[in-house]
Amino acid sequence: MCLKRSASCRRAGGYHRPVPPSKDERREALKAVYHQALGCTNCPQLAATRTTVVFGNGNADADLMFVGEAPGANEDRQGLPFVGQAGKLLDTLLGEIGLARGDVFVCNVLKCRPPGNRDPHPAEVEACQSYLLSQVELIQPRVICTLGNFATKLLRGDPTGITRLHGRDEVRVIGCRAVRLYPLFHPAAALYTPANVDVLRSDFARIPGLLALDAPPQPAAEEDAVVPVGADEEPPRAVPDPAPLAAEPEPEPVGAPAPLQLGLF
Repeated sequence: MCLKRSASCRRAGGYHRPVPPSKDERREALKAVYHQALGCTNCPQLAATRTTVVFGNGNADADLMFVGEAPGANEDRQGLPFVGQAGKLLDTLLGEIGLARGDVFVCNVLKCRPPGNRDPHPAEVEACQSYLLSQVELIQPRVICTLGNFATKLLRGDPTGITRLHGRDEVRVIGCRAVRLYPLFHPAAALYTPANVDVLRSDFARIPGLLALDAPPQPAAEEDAVVPVGADEEPPRAVPDPAPLAAEPEPEPVGAPAPLQLGLF
């Protein structure tokens, strides 16, 4: 797969690599993307039916990111990801491996709730993925856990389902970042099938070991990346880069103030 990189990725490559942005600069850029997302109308139906945009929540410097499918009714009301029963299970599983929600960053493929909690449409995934790719580029996680089919298929660029892939890590290039991608069952799906809770717990137990590994080598930015992987790992694949960040954040929607989604900023 041969895909173009963002201007920011290309500027980072070659023989004249600039000084990487500081944590503060990355946080400010992430805030700009957040404000841009608050006024997004890329998907007219979702923009018309949402209560609020659910951008994400957690540590802006997290080594570990979780990516789910889309906000549900509770998330749409509160403006925060994973706040219902699935979120409680996520918090429990994090606690069992010595982590808390504030140690990680949690977000979804879609930033708006699909009406009736229907599956995301392909056009909606395409329209919204620039926000997710910007989050990956600016937070710079070392491990990304995809929760369920939609996030896994999008970030792998492959239609293979979660049942075959869960608990198997691999190095992938997401935008211009090489990460360890680790597919997991979605906590909501596990709640519907109690036996899968034990499977999810077993897969979670491997996360500390993945975080202890060296960070994947980052690709050369001026060419499509080729990241060295082990003999038992698949070659990394790139996915489309995010749109350039807005120079100035768009104004927030009129009405009640947006919830504090970027908790540890």
